[in-house]
Amino acid sequence: MAKVSIADIKTLREQLGTGMVDTKKALEEADGDLEKAVEILRLQGAKGNAKRADRAATEGLVAAVENAGSATIIELACETDFVAKNEKFIALADKVLAAVAAAGANGVDSAAAADVDGKTVADTISDEAAVLGEKIELRGATTLTGDAFQIYLHKTNKDLPAQVGVVVAYTGADAETARSIAQHISFAAPEYLTRDEVPTEVVDKERDIVTEISRSEGKPEAALPKIIEGRVGAFFKQVVLLDQPYAKDNKLSIQKVADAAGITISGFERFKVGA
Repeated sequence: MAKVSIADIKTLREQLGTGMVDTKKALEEADGDLEKAVEILRLQGAKGNAKRADRAATEGLVAAVENAGSATIIELACETDFVAKNEKFIALADKVLAAVAAAGANGVDSAAAADVDGKTVADTISDEAAVLGEKIELRGATTLTGDAFQIYLHKTNKDLPAQVGVVVAYTGADAETARSIAQHISFAAPEYLTRDEVPTEVVDKERDIVTEISRSEGKPEAALPKIIEGRVGAFFKQVVLLDQPYAKDNKLSIQKVADAAGITISGFERFKVGA
C-alpha cells in the first residue's frame, strides 16, 4: 500500500470537500494516484446519490441574472438549510445559473443539458451532491426574453440565501414601478399574466365549483348567472397578475398601475423554494 502524504490529502479535500477518513482511504486504494482517487471518491458519491434519490429536497435557494435581451431564474433545491447556506452549494447555484443563462434554456430538462466546463448541468449537480452528501436537484429554470427586466430576490430568513425570486419582463421606462410589481408578485403569487392564459379546463372547473356552491347556498335561480360570473371574476383576481389588486393600493389593479406608469408587462416567473 502506497504511503499517503498529508499534502495529497489536503489537496483532495480542498478540491472535493470530502472527509479526512474517506479521502485517505481513497488515496490508499489508488496507491497515491490523485486522479484515480478522485474517481473513487466520485463513484462513492454517486452511489450515495442513488440512495438519496427518494429523500425530500425542501430547502435551497432561488437565483437570477439578467443578460442582454434576457433574464434567467433558477431554483436549486437541497435537503437542509445547513447545506443551503454552504459556500459550495451557493457556488454551485452560481455556476448552474450562468450555464442556464448562457444556453438560454427554458425548462428544467433543457437547463439540465446545458454545458458547464464540458459537463452537463445535471452531471455537475450530481458531482456536487456527492461531495455535499445531500440530494440536490434543479427544480425550476426559466429564461425570459424582452426589452427590460426587473429581478427581485427575497430572503425569508436573514441567515439563508433568497428563497423567493421573481423576474418581470416589460417594456417602458418606469423601472421603479416594474420593480414594485415584481415585489407584489413575490407574495401575491399569481399563476398567469392575463385571463387568456388561464386554460379553459381550469376556468370550467372553477365555474362548476362556484355553481355548485351558489346553488347549495339557496341562491335564486334567476340570480345564479350573475353570481357565478362574479365569483369566477374573483377567481381571476386571485390567479391573474393583471387582474390582481395592487399590494400598495388595493383599489387599483396591476393593469391600471402598469398603464399609469406607461409600462407593459410581457411576462414573469416566480419561484419559491419548496413550493
